[in-house]
Amino acid sequence: MPPARPGRELFGGCRYRWTVELGRIGIWWSGSWRDPTGQGAEVAAEMEELGYGALWSSGLFEPGVDRRFERLLAATRSVVVGTGIVSVWVNEPDSLGAQASGLEARFPGRFLLGLGVSHAPVVESTGRHYVRPYNRMTAFLDGLEGSVPPPRRALAALGPRMLALAGARSLGAHPYFVPVEHTARARRILGPGPLLAPELAVVLERDRGRARELARGYSAPYLTLPNYVQNLRSLGFDEEDVAGAGSDRLVDAVVARGDEAAIADRVAEHLAAGADHVCVQVVTGDLGTFPLEEYRSLAPALADAAGR
Repeated sequence: MPPARPGRELFGGCRYRWTVELGRIGIWWSGSWRDPTGQGAEVAAEMEELGYGALWSSGLFEPGVDRRFERLLAATRSVVVGTGIVSVWVNEPDSLGAQASGLEARFPGRFLLGLGVSHAPVVESTGRHYVRPYNRMTAFLDGLEGSVPPPRRALAALGPRMLALAGARSLGAHPYFVPVEHTARARRILGPGPLLAPELAVVLERDRGRARELARGYSAPYLTLPNYVQNLRSLGFDEEDVAGAGSDRLVDAVVARGDEAAIADRVAEHLAAGADHVCVQVVTGDLGTFPLEEYRSLAPALADAAGR
């Protein structure tokens, strides 16, 4: 039997400059939204009932909006479902905009199109040229104006220029793989109005050695991508910090680990630094199975963090 469910209202609500209701805490999960029994719709519905205000998932480096976003929307009643992110390099505004506007028509106010410029090695591995990514994003936003207005889109922004663009031409920013220091800097750049919704990886594990092992396994692939590395360097991390799978200092700053209270404390730090909404990604080392028990266990502590 699952634990007592705190209820969606405990997470509070944030009404932003544009009216999209995300709540304070969401879930970011890139794998299959299925529990060990193979159920998908039931998982999304339970996460909504537990109080998580938004469900985020990777847009994948593929054209279009993956069908699982429609399934998540259909399985729930009121939560926002967001792409984190859809790449502007493998899509065109017309076709992507048509898909997004179709989801908006079916599920009004509940689909948020997260867009990003990805990373040079990823883009160039497909034979494309990673040239002037900022210009690529601005042109893409121009092409979406008739189908996906600013309140229905967000940008995966790290640096100052992209953060400013996110504030000016979308609901706001959805940074990924960032410490609390980045959240504070992003809020200063965005100002008080736009959404700031950082992803936060967490390891719910009391054994320190095992927790750090899982955290380092999560960090290692991202430290091969120049945009993340450059962003971390700009925050004061040095060459030793970003080498390999990352120093203890870096991994501990980017990934929250420990028991429910320790993870709630880190979420509260991001909220205090200026985040409106924190997208919690539970790291277990198994991308194929949704960490259902971990999200159940975390829900009451995260509700407490949201209310601080």
